[in-house]
Amino acid sequence: MALSLNKVMLIGNLTRDPETRTTTSGQTVSTFSVATSRSWKDQQGQLQEKTEFHSIVAWGKLGELCSQYLAKGRKAWVEGHLQTRDWTGEDGVKRYRTEIVAENVLFLDRPPAGSSPLASTMPPPPMSAPTIPASNADAIGAPFNEPDIKVEDIPF
Repeated sequence: MALSLNKVMLIGNLTRDPETRTTTSGQTVSTFSVATSRSWKDQQGQLQEKTEFHSIVAWGKLGELCSQYLAKGRKAWVEGHLQTRDWTGEDGVKRYRTEIVAENVLFLDRPPAGSSPLASTMPPPPMSAPTIPASNADAIGAPFNEPDIKVEDIPF
């Protein structure tokens, strides 16, 4: 078996509010977009910037929490894997869409006071909250108890 890795980590701002729906099987799914930018100097020394837009899909409890706490303009860390879907459009043309399926999401900022109804009716998640694993919805709300690492314990 060949070694392979499909891992994505992004830190960016939401370009729109999450859209949440429930599938026919009862599963919750939220979709949203995150923008990331990078800058560099070209050969003439001019500062250049490029922004990329990433489609994110969050399932289950993670999707519910993203819908509840994230909104356009909010900053988030998204960790997941790439997935490409294909379908045939009404015009008979095969279409493709590559998305990031979120496995962990960390809410990196607090909403500005009064910025949305969500901000005034629900408390924001704590800034020190651990990432929320999509595969372990039971861990939501559980204390994040990670043992302290001592320098003496490191084997190298």
